[in-house]
This record gives sequence, C-alpha cells and structure tokens, in this order.
Amino acid sequence: SSFNLSDVQVRPEEMKEELTKEDLDKRVDIYLTETETLWIFDMPSVMVSVEAEDAARVQERNKIYTDICKNRPGNDRFVEKTMQTINGATKNKEVQCDKIIMEDKGVVVTSWDLYDSFNTLEIKPTSKAEGSRGTTGKSSKSQPSKEQQQTTSVSSDRGSTTSMTISESAVVARSHEEEECHSEAVLTSPNLQRDLFFMERILMENIFQPKLAAYRQFPILPDPNVTSDASGAAAAVKEARQEEPDEEKDEEEQEEALIDASILSDLTKTPEERAPPSLEHLWSYLCDVTRAQSVSSMAWSKVNPDLLAVGYGAFDFKEKKKGLVCCWSLKNPMWPERIFRCKHSVTSLDFSLRSPNLLAVGTYNGSVAVYNVQSCKDAAIMDSSQSLNKHTGPIWQLRWVEQASGDTEDGKRERLICMSADGRITEWFLQKRLDCTDLMKIQQTKSEKKKLPSEKESKSKDLISQQAAGMCFDFHPTDSDLYLTGTDEGHIHKCSCSSNEQFVRTYRGHKGPVYKVAWNPFSTDIFLSCSADWSINLWHQDSQTPILTLSSVTAFVHDIMWSPKSACTFAAANESRIEVWDLSVSTLSAVISRSAGPQVMFTSVLFATNTDCLLVGDSEGEVGVFELQNLAASDSNAVRSTGKRGASQRP
Repeated sequence: SSFNLSDVQVRPEEMKEELTKEDLDKRVDIYLTETETLWIFDMPSVMVSVEAEDAARVQERNKIYTDICKNRPGNDRFVEKTMQTINGATKNKEVQCDKIIMEDKGVVVTSWDLYDSFNTLEIKPTSKAEGSRGTTGKSSKSQPSKEQQQTTSVSSDRGSTTSMTISESAVVARSHEEEECHSEAVLTSPNLQRDLFFMERILMENIFQPKLAAYRQFPILPDPNVTSDASGAAAAVKEARQEEPDEEKDEEEQEEALIDASILSDLTKTPEERAPPSLEHLWSYLCDVTRAQSVSSMAWSKVNPDLLAVGYGAFDFKEKKKGLVCCWSLKNPMWPERIFRCKHSVTSLDFSLRSPNLLAVGTYNGSVAVYNVQSCKDAAIMDSSQSLNKHTGPIWQLRWVEQASGDTEDGKRERLICMSADGRITEWFLQKRLDCTDLMKIQQTKSEKKKLPSEKESKSKDLISQQAAGMCFDFHPTDSDLYLTGTDEGHIHKCSCSSNEQFVRTYRGHKGPVYKVAWNPFSTDIFLSCSADWSINLWHQDSQTPILTLSSVTAFVHDIMWSPKSACTFAAANESRIEVWDLSVSTLSAVISRSAGPQVMFTSVLFATNTDCLLVGDSEGEVGVFELQNLAASDSNAVRSTGKRGASQRP
C-alpha cells in the first residue's frame, strides 16, 4: 500500500491509535514521490556560456555598455532625462485631375504595300524621255473593260494612299539617321577639333588678357567702349583748350612742370618712403583632375618659357594615391595641355635641354620614367622597371645636368641625375632601355662629440644601415663637377663627380632633414639650405658653419629658390605661409609674407624665368601665380656683404 503526504496530514487521529502485533508484523511498502514545486522567488541568470549561440552578441553588447560607462562620467553631453513623444497623426491627401481619354487607331496594310513602300526609296528617278517611252508603250496595249477600270481604280487609290503614308515615314526615319551620322562625322573631324582648339585659345586670351599682360609686364589694353568715350572727351577738351587764351596755356605748362617734378621726387625716394613690396594674385592652375592632389614639384621648359610641368602626389603611408603629371600653358590657364597618369605618386620632374620634348619623372616607389610631351599618348617612352640597378626608395630630386665632354660638337653632354632615399646618387643613360650607374653612395657620418678626459674610448658599434637617405642635391652653376647633397641626418655634403668614395667637405648646422639646397646664381660661393628644423641657413662654401640663420615661424620649410634677377632675394615655402626674403633690406624678417588658407599647406615655390612672378604650389593641387610688386633689385655683391655682416654678428 502507498501513502500520501496529504493522507497523513488529513487523518492525524488514526495515528494515535495503538498498533497491534499483527499490524506491526504486517509488511508495508512506502513510495517516495516528488511534490509540486512552489516558486517563491525567480531571478533569471546573468551568466551565459561561452559556447552558447548568442555568446558573441552578448559580448558585443557588454563591450558597447562598457565604452558608454567609460565616456559618461564628467561628460556634459550625457544628461539623465525622461521624454515622451507623440506619434504624428496620419494625413490623407487626394489629388483630382482630368480624366485620361484613350483612343485606339489602326491601319490595315497588306504585304505588297510594305514591299512597294520600301522599294520606292531604292528606285532611281527616271528622266522625261524614259517616262515618255513608258507612256507610249502602255498606250499600245489593249484597253480593259469599264467594270475592270472602275475596280482597278478604286483598289489603286486605296493602295496608293497607304503606300504613300508608309513611304513618307520611312523617308523621315532614314533622313534622321543620315543627319545623326553626318553630325557625328562633323564632331569627330580633325578640322573641327583644330578650329575649336584655336577658338578656345582666343577665348582664354580675351578672358585672361589683363592678367597675362601683367604677367609679361606689358601695358594692359583698355576696353574699346571705354576708350571711344574717353577719346571723344579728350577731343572735346582739346578743342576747348585751343580756344583758351595764352595765359591759361602758361598755367598748364606750370602744372606739367610740377607733375614732372613729382615724378622725379618719387624716383629719388628712399626705400622706406616707397610703397611696400607685395604679392598680387593673377590666376591659379587648377582643374577637376588636379583638385585635392598635393603639388610635389614644378619645372619650366628650358626652351618654351610658357610651358610648365607640375607633379602631383600624396606621401602618406596610410593613403597611397596614384601620381599625376600635368603640362600647363600660359595660353590656357584653365586646363592642362598634357596629362600623364602614373601608378605611384610623383616626387620630382625636369625638362631636358638637348631634347626639349623629353620630360623625366621620378616617383615614390623609386622608378624613373621619361615622357614625350609632343605625343598625346599617356604611356612613357622609357622607364626603369627593367633595370637591375633601379632605386629602392623614393626619388626626392631629379635633374638634367650639362657637363663638359669632348664627344659632342659643342663640347657638352647632358646627363640625368637622380637622388633617392636609398642613399644613392645615380646617372641614367637613355639607350634602348633606362639603366644607371652610381655616382655616390652617401654614408652615415658619426656625430662629433667632445670626450671628457676621464672617459675611456669605447669601440664603435656597427650601424644598422651604413647609408644615409638622400633628400636633395644641386650642381654648382659654373663648375659642373661639384655638387651639394642634403641628407636626412641634417648634414650637407660637398661632392665631386671625379670621386665617388669620399666627400670634399661636410657642412653641419641643421637638426633635421635637409629638404633643399640651392647655389646662388650670382655669387657662386654662397648657397642656401632649408630643413625640417624650421630654419633657413645661408652658407659660404669655405665655412663649415652657417654664416646666417633665418627663422620666422615654427613650421617645416619645404622648398626654397633664389630669384633669377636679384642676388639677395629668395622665396621660401613654409607649411603655413609663403615668404620672400631680401637680405639687402633685412635679415630678421621677410619683406613679403602671405599666409595659407585653412587646412592648406604650401609645398613648393618656383620663380618665373623671364618675368617678376612667383609660382606657389600647395597641398590642394593649386598652383598660384603671383606678381612681385615694388621689389627692388639688388647688386650681386650685396649678398657677400650680408654674409660677412651676419658672420661678424655671430658670437
């Protein structure tokens, strides 16, 4: 027998009765069963197994909650608020319009009507003689009966109307096709393209005429309408003056004498009394192709002073973009004449003097390519991809250099010199393919520190890389055998083409990489250098320390260039502004300064060869053309005296 817990609880009185011996000896079976579970408090688990299906989702939510909790304390953007929004009520809109009327139209055409209508265009028109012969031939035939004539006339009239409508539609369709083909042939004809090219040049010349005249330092042509009115007024004034008495003529002569005296006084004014130097913006070389592309280098054509080559590229390791080379002309400042696309960012370029149509380009991956600017093709005629001696680092500078040689008629030959970050200065040969030889391998130099007497001599540790990265170079303007090289160590080495194992001299003065060195074209024993240490140094080739240090802002100096018309004037491109220095006026501050726009950085400068203009490239792909105004020319000996004065002022 089985007992329930409920039975025991319901009948407690029966348990109090005394049990007999038989009851005690009786066998009793007791079955234990589970009672119903009574839930007093239920709390779901906050733990999830790592092997569960939604474990990844729970971990992601926990990570987001942890980030929110970290950013929440002390942040004004987190405010505890409760908000209740009301759902927008739905709106019904109805529009009423006129009823659309449908019409059905149809035409019944037989197969012979279609055949005749399409064949009418292929039949040639007959002459009058052929028509007369046809009529005479028809008249000789037998005449049909009247009933046959009536039936044939009705059927012929219906067939003629349908065939005429179909033939007219076919003629109109074919005429449209012929017009489209003719218009395409006209638009693609070379004569039209040539005419449009000349028309574009004429329009650009009319639009930019005042700016181009200011660039070439020509007088600006006035407006014809304004000149006609001015000429009429001048003629009227002249007639009125002829009627004036002689006394007034004497007064006019006195006024002219006063004007001449004022002009002479302006010429004899001191530099402090004259108008201050300034930069006037003329135009900018910019288009949709070059926008947001950083300008890396610029070079003028050595034969055509109106042709400018600009290299574009980005040098960020995270965002590597393709390079671009554009050839701009003064005749069209709004669109480049040639566009060459490169696989890697362009770092340097230069035109050849012997072959003016050749443009050498160096890229960020260490390759060298030569383009023909006379050709409209985008591909390079030569590149260094097949060369075994190609560079392994970016080519920071590239230049065609003329050197003395007895192999040519005029005793000179042109060489292509490259400077790379792998520490090699190479000379490239243009044969069936580009190949090079090393002029110099720049070795790292040890820092010269004075040792105390108590210090013992320690063994020199081997450097990981014995070669220093080359950043720039410049050949001497008169001696093509000597050249300067700047390195990332901040040193400038004077080298010779006849010796590729050791430096002639080393100049120490910069604390960061040297971005540019430039010989003075007038005083050939003076040169400039700019660096990432925010400074510009003026050097004399016989002194290993700078004779003058110029620093105006705390920013990298990316580029410098001497003026081709003044020995003491040079331009510098800082990250934040462009500066023009005149050492004959001041060695403490620039005579002209122009700040860059927001989020814009100046990268390169270039003087115009035949005018008083300056070209400035920036990080947004814009090349601005500026006119230098009120900048006095200085003597070539002034820079030497400035250098001596700066050397005497040094402690």
